[in-house]
Amino acid sequence: MEIRNLGKSGLKVSAISYGNWLTHGSQVEEDAALACVRQALDEGITTFDTADVYANTKAESVLGKALQGERREGLEIFTKVYWPTGPGNHNDHGLSRKHIMESIDGSLERLGTHYVDLYQAHRYDYETPLEETMEAFADVVHAGKAHYIGVSEWRAEEIRAAHALARELHIPLVSNQPQYNMLWRVIEAEVVPTSEELGVGQIVWSPIAQGVLTGKYKPGEQPPAGSRATDEKGGADMISRFMTDDVLGRVQQLQPVADEAGLSMAQLAVAWVLQNPNVSSAIIGASRPEQVTENVKAAGVTLEPELLARTDEVLGDVVERDPAKTKSPAKREF
Repeated sequence: MEIRNLGKSGLKVSAISYGNWLTHGSQVEEDAALACVRQALDEGITTFDTADVYANTKAESVLGKALQGERREGLEIFTKVYWPTGPGNHNDHGLSRKHIMESIDGSLERLGTHYVDLYQAHRYDYETPLEETMEAFADVVHAGKAHYIGVSEWRAEEIRAAHALARELHIPLVSNQPQYNMLWRVIEAEVVPTSEELGVGQIVWSPIAQGVLTGKYKPGEQPPAGSRATDEKGGADMISRFMTDDVLGRVQQLQPVADEAGLSMAQLAVAWVLQNPNVSSAIIGASRPEQVTENVKAAGVTLEPELLARTDEVLGDVVERDPAKTKSPAKREF
């Protein structure tokens, strides 16, 4: 497994990390998740990403169970705070001091650890002063409950403002976690240049566009039964933007490019995001252990400039590049 620094920090992470995003929390899904985490460990993955909101906190519990008995110093465990995790009230949401301080303790208990390596703001909170948020994060770090701080889906100017406050508070803001893949490149114009300047690394989610870049969805055909595109709780709303005949037709044309590189379509997609020098790690999810085995083969792959140019040519104008697409909810909802 290739190892990279997280931004310009001293924290090293596996170039491919495992994302423990349970969608339902059913026993079948839990058993599959445990098997996938074990496979990830066998494949050399040391970085594991989750969030308190995934499956209403159950994802953290499952990850903690799966990692039980592993040497803690050999792992990087990441989680997040922002979304509500149950039928709470108006304070069970956002990045207020109250929510952050309550959420970190709950996450640590579920994960079965005294600290997380990275604690991330899952979205930007426009209803809480940024100073309050960063001071709460500073208290979390200074209490030894998190080693580093990160954000997710923040805009360039928000990252810059938070980074300045983090420096004043003597805490390391080292990462951003955006969606990034061949079809969704909205971070390239503003977020990436700002992050490179500040030493912030990208931990990217959805490198295969919720499965679209595997080529399993065909234009003019119904999605396979049980796939994410048919699962309202499993991300059907997020994948819908890619489920057009134009996009799916272009994706099918990537197969010869993958064949030329000696990669599967999924491996090509993961390798593609890892070519960006600002990307520290690509998060993969899996419902079966063999998917983990397939995707980790993208680590350490170098794609030639000519091949990258061909992917751009094939996908053409179906690629989303508008930086305004990076956004957080204007108001908390509960």
